[in-house]
Amino acid sequence: MKPVKFRTIAPLSLLLLVFWGSLSNAGAQHQEVPEKPHMWKGNAKSFYDTGAIAKAFQYGTLQGHFRYFFMNTINEGPLTNYYANSGGGGIRYETAPYRGLQFAVSGFYIFNLHSSPLGGIDTLAFNGNRYELGLFDIENPENKKDLDRLEEFYVKYNFKESYVTLGRQLINTPFINLQDGRMRPTGVEGVWFQILDVPKTKIEGGYLWAVSPRSTVRWYYIGESIGLYGAGVNPDGKRSGYFGQTKSHYVASLGIHRDLALHRFHVWNFHVDNLFNSTLLQTDLNFPQNKGKFIVGLQAIRQVGFGNGGNDTQSLRYIDPTTSSTVFSTRLGWMDKKNQVTLNYTRVTKEGRYLMPREWGRDPFFTFMPRERNEGMGDVHAIVAKYTRKMPVKRSQATLMLGHMKLPDIRNYNLNKYGFPSYIQANLDVQHQFKGIWEGLELQVLYAHKWGVGNDYDNFRYQFNKVDVSNLSAVLNYYF
Repeated sequence: MKPVKFRTIAPLSLLLLVFWGSLSNAGAQHQEVPEKPHMWKGNAKSFYDTGAIAKAFQYGTLQGHFRYFFMNTINEGPLTNYYANSGGGGIRYETAPYRGLQFAVSGFYIFNLHSSPLGGIDTLAFNGNRYELGLFDIENPENKKDLDRLEEFYVKYNFKESYVTLGRQLINTPFINLQDGRMRPTGVEGVWFQILDVPKTKIEGGYLWAVSPRSTVRWYYIGESIGLYGAGVNPDGKRSGYFGQTKSHYVASLGIHRDLALHRFHVWNFHVDNLFNSTLLQTDLNFPQNKGKFIVGLQAIRQVGFGNGGNDTQSLRYIDPTTSSTVFSTRLGWMDKKNQVTLNYTRVTKEGRYLMPREWGRDPFFTFMPRERNEGMGDVHAIVAKYTRKMPVKRSQATLMLGHMKLPDIRNYNLNKYGFPSYIQANLDVQHQFKGIWEGLELQVLYAHKWGVGNDYDNFRYQFNKVDVSNLSAVLNYYF
């Protein structure tokens, strides 16, 4: 095992000093999974049912969003560095209700304003760009202008406090979620419902048949969307061949949330046709104490293979249908109106890899840190400390994270799908919402660094864009 390299701590310290002032003046670039999607924040309004189709359109709401995103990745040593400037905007329109029915449509365009070459291969690592290309279209690195997507196009029926939606839409679940860390989020197509009329209970779920992952401009059927981000290796160490070969037609999901005296309980079942079934149980407990409260989170995920794993040919399968995996994640912390501090731990057992298509969303674990995931792994010990400072009056927030991810050896292909060595990661995440004439403008800055602490066998392929790497993102959002 090689020693930890701390020579890049200087840039991190510099950023801490630069943004410490923001704590007294000044988020993550992602939403927590239980949150309702709010990609469009503008001046949305609620209206009573109009009783006339013309008035439903006349009294509809129009929202807009402009976004600028700068990203810079610096790899240690002789490996390639990257940067990119991306800009874009979009419009969303939703009618007022007519006899409970509503229609909505939204779209977004993106331009590559200026960037380093993103389509080439590093000559030492024999691999390409990982982060900046995700601001545009991962399927066409040379496309810098024709980047647009119809994101939402649906009909919604409202009944009492509940609704059902048919069409293209944005949802947030533990397994399919916005993963809003690039220009645009992941969208889905299908039927989705929420039942909110049962006291202290929320029931949601649906049947989905298409996905438009972030960093793409097209819509894909369920099976063809899997592998767009890279497929890693099979358990025997050979390159996975499931991209474009996976037979899966739908995702069926159901979530139940129940509020009790001191805690909230979540149950999710997530079934992917011909691939696997995953079940999540989670409870969030709160113990009031003085002016704050102690918080405890407990989570368990059980996944089992299903059908033929995506293909009858073993080398082309996404998952071995005879395999299974188990994940436990916990959280212990304290929070008040301005502060939240937590210590988080996740254990993926040795039983097998925990798999979930990265194209669909980020990890739901309490130890999740932006810019990395533990999907595709087994035998994982992850421990992460998080501290968030909120300044409600100043409309600002900052979060510090420090985590140690102990992963299986990169040559243990059965439990390490993407060849990732163990690492230590530190994040600084700052957000500020402007007011006055700049109302609607938001600034986000995220700095992440990863130190490799596992054996990479002196192979640049296991370092490049994985460990001993820094990533800086600066994002401006304007909502109206």
